[in-house]
Amino acid sequence: MKQFAVIGLGRFGSSVARTLYSAGHQVLGIDESEERVRANLDNCTRAVEADATDEAALRALGIRNFDTVIVGIGGDIQASILVTLMLKEIGVKQVVVKAQSVLHGKVLDKVGADRVVFPERDMGTRVARSLVASNILEYIELAPDFSILEMLVSEKMIGKNLRQLDLRNRYDVNVIAIKRSDSFDLSVRADTAIEPGDILILVGKNEHLRRMERE
Repeated sequence: MKQFAVIGLGRFGSSVARTLYSAGHQVLGIDESEERVRANLDNCTRAVEADATDEAALRALGIRNFDTVIVGIGGDIQASILVTLMLKEIGVKQVVVKAQSVLHGKVLDKVGADRVVFPERDMGTRVARSLVASNILEYIELAPDFSILEMLVSEKMIGKNLRQLDLRNRYDVNVIAIKRSDSFDLSVRADTAIEPGDILILVGKNEHLRRMERE
């Protein structure tokens, strides 16, 4: 179980918080809006009303102890830059920040953000999953309960074929393709052996994909 803090509980931040919390992780939600804090009480382990640009307030919340802090502040670019800078100076190990533009992203890189994401390209849910599981490369939601997952194979899969992995019966997910180097194999067969560096393209219900991720 990891510990995450999400600063800014707008659409992006609440999506990240909800996904992390539903995956069983500790999540602290922070926002200066009492209304947004109330709306996210069920999406976090704890949600608090606080001014994230106040360094003393961040320190009082023990922000330095969190594995990752996600800064999802909305339209206030200056505040997101200031908060990012403070978090790195406080000693937060990993700071992930939502950028409003390419220029904003460049500034965030300069002040120490470990990862910059653009909401247009990185849905909050996808970002959250990639933070929890480093082998999850892409997550595309097709419907509220149905998704495509792009996953780097684990060491225990290498050398086995798809019949032996038996993902359909074990997790009720389907392998629809395998990426290997520069090739993209859509004609996957039961006797296809998994090699180091292979990427599986899986499709299934979200609950089944999450269960496979955990195991």
